[in-house]
Amino acid sequence: MEILNYAFMQRALLAAVLVGITAPAIGIYLVQRRQALMGDGIGHVAMTGVGLGFLLSWSPVWMATIVSIVGAVLMELIRWYGRTRGDIALAMLFYGGMAGGVMFINLAPTGSNANLTSYLFGSLSTVSESDVTAIILLAAFVVLVTLGLRRQLFAVSQDEEFARVTGLPVRALNLLTAITAAVTVTVAMRVVGLLLVSALMVVPVAAAQQLSRSFAATFAIAVAIGVTVTIGGTVTSYYQDVPPGATIVLLTIGTFIALTALATPLARRRARALAAALPSGDPAECAIPASRGTDGKVGV
Repeated sequence: MEILNYAFMQRALLAAVLVGITAPAIGIYLVQRRQALMGDGIGHVAMTGVGLGFLLSWSPVWMATIVSIVGAVLMELIRWYGRTRGDIALAMLFYGGMAGGVMFINLAPTGSNANLTSYLFGSLSTVSESDVTAIILLAAFVVLVTLGLRRQLFAVSQDEEFARVTGLPVRALNLLTAITAAVTVTVAMRVVGLLLVSALMVVPVAAAQQLSRSFAATFAIAVAIGVTVTIGGTVTSYYQDVPPGATIVLLTIGTFIALTALATPLARRRARALAAALPSGDPAECAIPASRGTDGKVGV
């Protein structure tokens, strides 16, 4: 393929595959915890890290990773202790992160403003070898956490009180989830962009839930969707000269719409088949499969 003859596209495709794996892998736990927009908040905070990286002439990816982790930990602390003022504190953190990023970028050497756009919305040509190295290392961490601790993370995401009773370190696992989400944002920002990464963490999971209520199956389908749309969006961006981040997100949303359209009549057919199979034809019993999972959660 012609596209593979260019080193920058080889790097972009590798980064796209890793993003497609890691974003839904941590996103499924955020969806379970009803924290679907956490990635968006971390993306705002990461802007300060990118700005600091330009200002200090240090790697924006690694600086964004550090700042994102600090921001994610603060979000968890606010969630624990914020009470009624928690939403205000989170809003200040999010918008303060964005404002800090813009300020540091303006204080950085000339030319940084143009570079910031590639971090906000993704760019194929600016993914360097050092970026790929950082993305590989960070993606390995995300995969190890999301797969190695999947049972513990699932338990905490489903019911924190029950997980605490069973002896799981709930606060430590919550912090680890937040940190992993922060790392995922920095993994994805070179391909999807900081302002769009949250969609790739959430929408593939929502699309996968249209086909399965099993956690393992939803996880696998979401990752498959993530890899497919990131590769598809990257290739489309190369041939059509369109922004990769926007292309990937639009493909992801299109996949969700298509799977929803496919799953709805199938669910109705299953409900009718179950109604016909039940001796009593009790409407209340027949409604159980159709209403299962309406809270957005999936089972083991």
